[in-house]
Amino acid sequence: MQPAIRTISFVGLGLIGASMMRAFRQAPLQGGLRLCLKGYDPALTEKERHDALEYGLDRFETDRSALYDADLIILAAPVEVNIALLDDIRTVAGSSVLVSDVSSTKSIIAEKARSLGVPFIGMHPMAGREQQGFSSASEELLQGKTVILCDNGSFLDEPRGQAFEKLLTTAGCRIMYMNPESHDKVVANISHLPQLISTLLINYCKDNIAASGPGFSSLARLSGSSWEIWKDIVLTNSDNIADELEHFASELESLAGNVRSLDMETLSTKFSNANQLYQTLKELHNP
Repeated sequence: MQPAIRTISFVGLGLIGASMMRAFRQAPLQGGLRLCLKGYDPALTEKERHDALEYGLDRFETDRSALYDADLIILAAPVEVNIALLDDIRTVAGSSVLVSDVSSTKSIIAEKARSLGVPFIGMHPMAGREQQGFSSASEELLQGKTVILCDNGSFLDEPRGQAFEKLLTTAGCRIMYMNPESHDKVVANISHLPQLISTLLINYCKDNIAASGPGFSSLARLSGSSWEIWKDIVLTNSDNIADELEHFASELESLAGNVRSLDMETLSTKFSNANQLYQTLKELHNP
């Protein structure tokens, strides 16, 4: 019996795309199966294209017909590019190929795939670092990390969907399931809000950075993230992000009131709750 997924194409070989390619190549597969991994990224230098082949890519494919001739296509470009690529895939590859993506928002791309009749399972690896690009990629980036899957078409119940999910778990990922709308609300809270807080914080404290310590550096780490990545995230999840910023601003205002009035009981409770939550967070990410 032929395996459901034999060929995977990566459109985009930046941090996440290249890391996933390398993780899939290293993953122990059943029956001695060896995947054929193809990829394309216009931003790669000649040296990086050569390195990609050394790291496990079988072919750097510039012909889109050959690139889209796969069992699974993973879109790993910026969000708006991924959305636009669905039209091209529908035209060239038809409706037989399973498509996934690594975008940080899901509602718009999932709806676009549905309207085009493209089999689509949204994927969001909750992994990354502020350094972007192929040179920062590593198969270890996804090890033990949560990957959110958004399937609003029951494609996970089909052979290719099941094989895709198995491949992720074999590569060491933890799977979580959400619908696209819930995903965008959740990540606005635990991903997009922290990014914008970090960005605002370092700008707000710019005159005193020279006197800062490692605690400030930890809080400001996300401020090194690329606007080219985050521009598309804001464009495709603006309402949810704005809601979170407004709610957090209200919490800051309340906290300022607690401090000004020396409400030590409330502040103590906040610290105690935060300590407990931080322990839970450490256990989650360092089992």
